[in-house]
Amino acid sequence: MNIKLKTIDELENLCKDIRSEILRVVSKNGGHLSSTLGATELIVAMHKVFDSKKDPFIFDVSHQSYAHKLLTDRWEEFGTLRQFEGLCGYTKPSESEHDYFVAGHSSTSISLGVGAAKAIALKGEQDSRIPVVMIGDGSMTAGMVYEALNELGDRKYPMVIILNDNEMSIAKPIGAMSRMLSSAMASPFYQRFKKHTENFVDNFGEGAHYIAKRMEESLKLITPGIMFEEMGINYIGPIDGHNLKSLVEILQTAKNMGKPVIVHAQTLKGKGYEIAEGQEEKWHGVGPFDLDSGNASKKSSIKSATQIYTEALMHLAKQNDKIVGATAAMPSGTGLSELMEMYPDRFWDVAIAEQHAVTSMAALAKEGFKPFCTIYSTFLQRGYDQVIHDTCLMDLPVVFALDRAGIVGEDGETHQGVFDISFLRAVPNMTLFAPRDENSFHQAMAFAAKYQHPCSLRYPRGSFTQTSLPESTPFELAKSQLLLLNEGDTLLIGYGNGVGRAYETSKLLDKDVSILDLRFVKPLDEEMLKNLAKKHNKWFVFSDSSKMGGVGSAILEFLSKEKISHVELVSFEYEDTFITHGNTKLVEESLGLLPHQLAQRI
Repeated sequence: MNIKLKTIDELENLCKDIRSEILRVVSKNGGHLSSTLGATELIVAMHKVFDSKKDPFIFDVSHQSYAHKLLTDRWEEFGTLRQFEGLCGYTKPSESEHDYFVAGHSSTSISLGVGAAKAIALKGEQDSRIPVVMIGDGSMTAGMVYEALNELGDRKYPMVIILNDNEMSIAKPIGAMSRMLSSAMASPFYQRFKKHTENFVDNFGEGAHYIAKRMEESLKLITPGIMFEEMGINYIGPIDGHNLKSLVEILQTAKNMGKPVIVHAQTLKGKGYEIAEGQEEKWHGVGPFDLDSGNASKKSSIKSATQIYTEALMHLAKQNDKIVGATAAMPSGTGLSELMEMYPDRFWDVAIAEQHAVTSMAALAKEGFKPFCTIYSTFLQRGYDQVIHDTCLMDLPVVFALDRAGIVGEDGETHQGVFDISFLRAVPNMTLFAPRDENSFHQAMAFAAKYQHPCSLRYPRGSFTQTSLPESTPFELAKSQLLLLNEGDTLLIGYGNGVGRAYETSKLLDKDVSILDLRFVKPLDEEMLKNLAKKHNKWFVFSDSSKMGGVGSAILEFLSKEKISHVELVSFEYEDTFITHGNTKLVEESLGLLPHQLAQRI
């Protein structure tokens, strides 16, 4: 869609059409809603002023990029958003030449912009290309942003950074005067005047430079951009992020400045859908819902693993005032919201700062507290060095509770929780275990609360696979639970939610099998495995995790060490590839991991 020739009135009507289409599709498919509705005018203005075919358009996290997709030849396909083999919910270069980079984790955009700006300079393309970055105020809480700004302010590469502020209140105390001054500073007249003044005072030495600088600073002291200016980055704002005419003019000015510029735009979350306007976490990411009422479509009555985690941690926290916890900007998603309300001095949302979350919890552990660091599996990847260096090296008893372990469905490649076993199993002093159902989850949490070393437990998005297996027994270090013992050569080994899949698969086999709930992948229950090797020589591993370095690898290492050569082991873990987005069942079917497919393979 070419919008270069459209008038402002036509663009405003286009924004309405875009919002209507986003609402239609997201209410049906689910997705990220409030942030993408709020960013619509910003994205339309970006496309009016810049060229996404040659200018790198870099969206931080990129869940707010739906309008960008609609503007770049994907309107007809938009109904497939987040569906299996449909459009991705994030930017994806393999999907469109207008998508510069894969993004799903936050706070990477300015670093990418700096790298792109370096490449543009090396190629001598500064006159025809400029990186354009959109970043939300929440993403500005991560340290990586300031590492990038620090270099950008020093090297002065041309770049336009749009700060989409839909939550912060940094401009509220200064109001209309600040907005007036900021608009004036953004005008072409002011920028020309500033340049001429700089050239003029060059003739009058250091004293004139000093006076001119102090005069400009006295104005900027009452604007919120002084921090960026002190870092060497030009600042414009705050401006109205829904005023298209103003946005287009200011982005054109920023583009022409030939310097790094932050354009601070204030927007309203959920803009255009009154039910969601101004709401924070509830409307950030949604499942299917009724457009008229805003009510969510019917949900399963079965408890989610996250709900069970909240209940278990609340029970432990009431009994032990040494139990504390943190999450990184996902209090609702990880189930910590209730604990933060009940115990605001013991449970914290540290913002998008997984590294800080891990290290700060390590210090609490050293001081005698029992921290539960509650993070999505995919996001703990960002705190991996801190797990090794700040937690495990000193053998500190931090519990890493990893939500969304396994396939997460529609969020796709950037969010699938498949690597945590592989990367944590390699770390000395780390213990890994997993519950299989509600009862075992409570027992796993009780074990974690008393354990005096670093440990990690993982659990799935949604509910555990339901079974009629024997009740869970209390957790003991390196002890598995044998659930079914039968004659024959076949043993099904389940880990975490994989136990339920093993059970579902066993019901479809035409032979009796034994089922083991492994419970601990580090350390393994070696005594149990030795005994089972005497009875069964065909072992099949079920776990929602990567095959390389995963549960099967751990067991193969044990068999090799013990020189047990007669056991044939097959792992049904994920192959060495990134897993696409879509309905979880359809994704699992594409991987050959549904129970009837596994039964056939066995």
